[in-house]
Amino acid sequence: MVKDMTKGNVAPILLKFSIPLLISVIFQQLYSIADSVIAGRCINKDALSAVGASYPITMIFLAIGTGMNIGCSVVISTLFGAKDYKKMKTAVFTSLISTGALAVVLTVVGYFTSGLFLKLLGTDDLIFADSQTYLNIYVFGLLFLFIYNICTGIFTALGDGNTPLYFLIGSSLGNIGMDLLLVAVFKMGVAGTAWATFICQGICSILAFIVLVRRIKKINSGKFKLFEWKMLGKISSLSIPSILQQSFVSVGQLFVQSLVNSCGTDVVAGYASAIKLNTFAITSFSTVGNSVSSFTAQNIGAEQYQRVRKGFRVGAVLCVGIAALFTIVYVVFSNELIYLFMDETQGNTEAAAEAGRQFLTIVSPFYLAVALKLTGDAILRGGGRVGAFMVTTFSDLILRVVFAFILKPHFGATGIWLSWPVGWTISGIISITLYIIYVRKLSGWKSENNICN
Repeated sequence: MVKDMTKGNVAPILLKFSIPLLISVIFQQLYSIADSVIAGRCINKDALSAVGASYPITMIFLAIGTGMNIGCSVVISTLFGAKDYKKMKTAVFTSLISTGALAVVLTVVGYFTSGLFLKLLGTDDLIFADSQTYLNIYVFGLLFLFIYNICTGIFTALGDGNTPLYFLIGSSLGNIGMDLLLVAVFKMGVAGTAWATFICQGICSILAFIVLVRRIKKINSGKFKLFEWKMLGKISSLSIPSILQQSFVSVGQLFVQSLVNSCGTDVVAGYASAIKLNTFAITSFSTVGNSVSSFTAQNIGAEQYQRVRKGFRVGAVLCVGIAALFTIVYVVFSNELIYLFMDETQGNTEAAAEAGRQFLTIVSPFYLAVALKLTGDAILRGGGRVGAFMVTTFSDLILRVVFAFILKPHFGATGIWLSWPVGWTISGIISITLYIIYVRKLSGWKSENNICN
């Protein structure tokens, strides 16, 4: 089912569109969280550290896939809003073909550079072999990861949040079962967690691709091109800045991970637990932002500019509500949440758990700032204001990395955690300011300024 978001009451439209995507976030995060929980509880604390040490490297590859997702979804949303279905189909298949080719290249590159990345991060020798094993298996599944992300982005661009949700629920539950089978029963160690993700993600991506192709064929458009260089150029004009933005964020995380690694395996294990929980929260805000971005792009394509401001207000309320919920849960239940990833009976987990608890209690109260920032970013991205979008993201990252390096020598791991609130607060102010400037100009736009003209 596709959804035209250029007509009707904004609040119900965005709410109905966002809820399935938010539910999908819960199951999507089960992929990475299940790996860490089962590694920490069914193997040991060092296995949790091994998975955590490779996490920022996997995020680089995910950042590239996400950047492609953002670029294609904005273009497809705009064409769909403009009812230009012929070009829309060309954009869909151009996105799929180019993404598949990119995934193959990155698989080769990733496999031969995994060890180098881990060495540059100063990964402890105790967990190095397991970290590299996990990372190598992960890169073998990049084609599945990329195709699934692009399919999800296309479904979202067409206003359909339900279809990818159904696949994701099945895949995530299957991943947990497969994790338990390979790790707890067959004793495959860290490699078992990686293979479980590979298998379930592969099945999910293939099913999503088949359903998407059938769905697209049902839309009447006449003859269209399966691949067009000009269309790839339009997609790339949005994807490349988004890829650079996402990759820059991931590279920044590598610098932060190197600082964390220098604090010892206890801090690495605690951070590995807390960062998964933090990512769960941030991804929830981002998901609402993606809904607002698709809503914005469709209405820009249909020249319904007055609806963009309403979309921001509704999206901001949703994000702030979700932020408040995460903050309360993470502050009140920080100890219980961290110990989901560790077996307290194994002993020697107190220092790791304390590092994770401290991260959550310092960072989560500032979720309000990042929620508002991501809503503003969504409007800028959906409206094709890539430059402004990159400014807000880069300011956040640069501030976080710089302050982490400044504060760590004085406060240890606590200094690293404190850098998050600084980056979020300042970049949030920048994002909202740029959003206000943009919407004030938006009503005077002419149709020729549409990004797909």
